[in-house]
Formats: sequence, structure tokens, C-alpha cells
Amino acid sequence: MLHSLPPFHHPNLIVGTETSDDAGVFRLRDDLAIVNTVDFFTPIVDDPYTFGQIAAANALSDVYAMGGEPTTALNIVGFPKGRLDLAILTDIIRGGSERVRAAGAVVIGGHSIIDEELKYGMAVTGVIHPDRVIRNSGVQPDDVLVLTKPLGTGIVTTALKRRKASAASVRAAVQSMVRLNDTASAVMRALPVHACSDVTGFGLLGHGFEMASGSGVTIVLESRALPLLPGARRLARQGFLTGGCRRNRDYLQNKTSVDAAIPAELVEVALDPQTSGGLLIAVAADHADALVAELRARGIDAAARVGYATTAQDVSVRLV
Repeated sequence: MLHSLPPFHHPNLIVGTETSDDAGVFRLRDDLAIVNTVDFFTPIVDDPYTFGQIAAANALSDVYAMGGEPTTALNIVGFPKGRLDLAILTDIIRGGSERVRAAGAVVIGGHSIIDEELKYGMAVTGVIHPDRVIRNSGVQPDDVLVLTKPLGTGIVTTALKRRKASAASVRAAVQSMVRLNDTASAVMRALPVHACSDVTGFGLLGHGFEMASGSGVTIVLESRALPLLPGARRLARQGFLTGGCRRNRDYLQNKTSVDAAIPAELVEVALDPQTSGGLLIAVAADHADALVAELRARGIDAAARVGYATTAQDVSVRLV
């Protein structure tokens, strides 16, 4: 759809819609640019406060993926007036505000509409030096791909809706989704990182495809190396898959290659849409171990090497 629209051109537009980057970047002066992003969705957990935290962390993540620092946020609300108690909305916004404060940013307002289905999210603005923007399209051959959060949030929350997820799986998923990507972003900015994307709705394979196609390389993802949430593999085997997972599979079927020996549930996890997922970082191979070690030293225990880049092949992404 975007390809059918006339693009915007401006001498200070650093990152627009021409690639599938996580946020837009606009230069204000030689040493300052703003990072803009927006995200919102329907509840994925039962507790309103926790839902607000997750939605805010998810929106803030795009700024961190670009290497920026969040500064302000605006609430976006769709609320079924008369069908839900306003106290629920208060708790949602309170949860979102808590995550914004934790990020060192400020909520400065928002907008709400009456909607049949509850929705919540944020438009976030951050700041960055124009010369330090980390895009998702800078992957180089021989780079190593590092992931900072475990996979499976879509699978676990789908099972939660059907009351089939264990308390341990839900707890681990919530802890992962609530966690900000601020520390991971700070660690990667200290190393010669070539590209980054946060793994969200298109899943690991989808965001890997965006990075590979934008960079003109092939990314090889190693299924055995993928960090997984507790129970995610079992729940995928039992069929707790989202509609987004099926859409991702359909979209990527001619763009990716999956080794026939990989267990089906691991493929599903790689396709699973993530909410507030981790950063997928492309780093020079001789700095990959240092990146993983520093991430783990800073408390990001799930950080792992999950693949590498090669020169362009017949497909953009291989899952092996």
C-alpha cells in the first residue's frame, strides 16, 4: 500500500518510509535529530496495569532500536464507553506512565476515542545524534546476529486467553514484555554495531527478512540457538498460534528457506509475532562475544548469538 503513495522528501529527513525501519528520524540541527514512532493494540493480558506497561514498553522499544533516547510520549486510547469501568482505563494509563517514567521520559498528553474494542498504545518521540542513527538496513556479510529477549510471547499469550498457559510461562512472558530495551540499546551503542531492529509483529523471521532485504545480504538463523520462553515450544506444538503467525508464514514463504529437519514447533516460534520483543542486533563478528558478554553482565540473561549474515543468496533468510 505504501508503495502506491507518493513519498515525502526533505533534506532533513534521515529515515522515512523507504525502508522498513522501526521509527522515523528527522534532523533538527547538525547535532540533534528526533525519532518518531507509534504503536497500539488490544489487550494481551488480563491485568489492566500490566497491559499498560507492556503497551508502553513496546512503543518505547522502536526508539531504542534506532539507538535513540525516548523523551516524550502521547497516550492513544480506544475505549468502549459504557461497557467497561473507567477504573480499568485508569489502571492501563497508570501502567503505561510507569514504564515511561522508567525510561526517563514524560507523558505529555494523548487522545481517546469511543471504540467497540479496547485499544491502548503510545506515540513516542526520542532524540539522537544524526550521525549515530542505527538502521535495520546496515547488515554486512559475516556479521553475527544477536537477540536480547526470548521468543514466544504471541504463543504464550494466545494460550493464556484459552486458559492453557502455565503460571510460570505467563510470568516469564510478562516479565520479558514489560522489560525496557534501554539497557540493551545502551550496550549496543558502545560497540561497532551495523544494524538493529526490535522483534515485534513480523516475528524473528519477518524482521530478519526486513534487515536482510534492506541490506542486500542473506541472514542465516540457527534454530537451535534461539532463546525461548518457558513452555513456548510445548504450546506451539499444541497449536496455540496467533493469526499473525499464519500471516507471517504466508508473506514469507517465497522469501525465506526453512530446513526440513527443523521441528515444526521451532518454525512456529520463529514466525511468532512478538509484543515488546528483544533487539536483533547485527555486529561485526570479532565483537559478537563482547556484545553478548556485556549484555549478560548487565542482566540480559537471554542474550544469545542466533545467526550470521552472508553475501546475498537465493533467499533473504534461511532458518537452519
